[in-house]
Amino acid sequence: MAMRTTVTRLLIAGTVTALGTVGTLVGPQPAHADTIGYLVNVTVRPGYNFPNADAALAYGNGICDQINAGTSYAQLVNTIKADFDTTDEFQASYLISQSAQELCPAAIWQLRQSAAGYVPSA
Repeated sequence: MAMRTTVTRLLIAGTVTALGTVGTLVGPQPAHADTIGYLVNVTVRPGYNFPNADAALAYGNGICDQINAGTSYAQLVNTIKADFDTTDEFQASYLISQSAQELCPAAIWQLRQSAAGYVPSA
């Protein structure tokens, strides 16, 4: 009986160690871009009127480039409002968030830092 308990404990310990090693080797998966999700979200929502999917993707990737270059959130909002001839704060922030979340998720932290303390213009 004691031998059986020892074997069971060794088997459990070995399994736990093996699973821990696999978890360490695999690690967390990096965030990946989701172009389909982005296209669905920005082409279905009225107001952007991109002529085609390539134009929508180019615009979203341009936003990602600006985020990665350190452009402030306020400047991103103002640029989008000017590009789409709108005063709609939500329309601008939606496009920024969709671009970051779907096309460049690794830039989300930088975008959040830039947006901290942002107050929409009156």
